[in-house]
Amino acid sequence: MIMINEFYQIFGQLVFIAGLGLIVMLASSLFLGRLLLNEDRLIFPRLLLITVDMFYGPFKKFSETLGLNSRIVDQIGVEVRNKINEKRFRSIDPHEKALVLPHCLRNPKCEARLDRTGLVCTGCNRCIIGKIKERAESIGYTVFVIPGSTFIKKIMEERRFKAVLGVACYQDLNLAMMKLSRFTPQGVPLLRDGCFKTKVDFRAVLEKMGLEGEMRRPRGCMNQVPEKTLER
Repeated sequence: MIMINEFYQIFGQLVFIAGLGLIVMLASSLFLGRLLLNEDRLIFPRLLLITVDMFYGPFKKFSETLGLNSRIVDQIGVEVRNKINEKRFRSIDPHEKALVLPHCLRNPKCEARLDRTGLVCTGCNRCIIGKIKERAESIGYTVFVIPGSTFIKKIMEERRFKAVLGVACYQDLNLAMMKLSRFTPQGVPLLRDGCFKTKVDFRAVLEKMGLEGEMRRPRGCMNQVPEKTLER
């Protein structure tokens, strides 16, 4: 009986220590993540990735408990991977890269048909997809317009790309970059989320593709960059 009591006592102490350690880890990661988003300073990137990847759900709950929008966790995940993969991504030939765009960017009157790799853009120039596709393909990118994340992994594995650039809302972007971490991912978040009539910063996409010299926007495009910080 004494041994059983001692066991439960030790077990309880271990659980308490583990819980306290997790709280310290989440708090530290949140502090470092906000430092990255607000001041563009990346410190202990591996710790941030471990926290975002392994404790995704608890990290979101912890952020909400502190009065923050849980989306900050996805913002941190995207920005950390963008930072640590940027140099290698730029060194890879564009012909070995895929650009993945979400179907929600398309025009309501889009007539693109769906095949096994996503929507086949006709280049009608009614929306930003055609303009991005034109510039991306001109330097060697293979462009995909997908209606869901299930298409991404299949595309990357079947076509043997070395790197991927994706456009999506922060949550979808973060989760996709987690799954495709071995493909040196880079991501551009949408300026406006949703399932319809979303928007993306055209210049930000060009910059990620390595087309910094082409900073003139197509007519009708928004002239703002996505906010990295969140309101309380």
